[in-house]
Amino acid sequence: MQNITHEVELMMRQRRFLVFPLLIAGSLLPAAAQADAVADRLAGSLSVNGQPMPVEAVTATPMEGIYHVRLESGESFYSNAEGSHFLLGDLYENADDGLVNVTEQEHNQERADALAAVPESERVIYRGAGEPKATIVVFTDPTCPYCARLHETIPDLNERGIAVHYLAFPRAGMGSQAANTLKQVWCSDNRSEAMTQAKEGEAIASAADCDNPVAGQYELGKALGVQGTPAIILPDGQLVPGFVPPERLTAMLGLDDEE
Repeated sequence: MQNITHEVELMMRQRRFLVFPLLIAGSLLPAAAQADAVADRLAGSLSVNGQPMPVEAVTATPMEGIYHVRLESGESFYSNAEGSHFLLGDLYENADDGLVNVTEQEHNQERADALAAVPESERVIYRGAGEPKATIVVFTDPTCPYCARLHETIPDLNERGIAVHYLAFPRAGMGSQAANTLKQVWCSDNRSEAMTQAKEGEAIASAADCDNPVAGQYELGKALGVQGTPAIILPDGQLVPGFVPPERLTAMLGLDDEE
């Protein structure tokens, strides 16, 4: 099936629509039952060029008559109640303290929910000695220099009360050496020790032949918007790409005032 977003963009150009970010203020939510009924109907009826869309979810927005459509591919857009007009872009609330990106807030919540479903038994965890004040989830690749740099700061992060949970994301795909190394890490008796060895370029003794979650985590990362490593996910679901020094991470997590 052709990329749905491309089809939507083509249709909108043909109709000469100009799409701008939506600015909303003081909108009242429609009745919950009515909104749910419209969302259910849209989920089963949306189509482009006669082809049904692979809709994963449709939810009401704070703007009456406008619905957020999320496709199975992870792409999203907005639709009116009839499904006759689409908007591509982010939805903003014009709040008292400035513009709030409602679309990004929704994406953050989706990431947080998806990561909450990953059990600790499928993670490589560095939590430190005390009870963590905050936990970050990091999609990592053992061949990534900035991942190695972040890994070197884990003792500092743990000392600050920040636990680090690793998930696998081999940047070059599942056929790469990085993917095989990550499988070895997950198949090791001591995953945290094996991960440190991998970050330092050392060979890992274990084989990559156990039942492991590397492929599933790689697909999860792509679905959550991860495009490179390290990809840090904060507790609220915010995606922070690249290396972040401990001092800045501490501030982003709101822990700097506790020191």
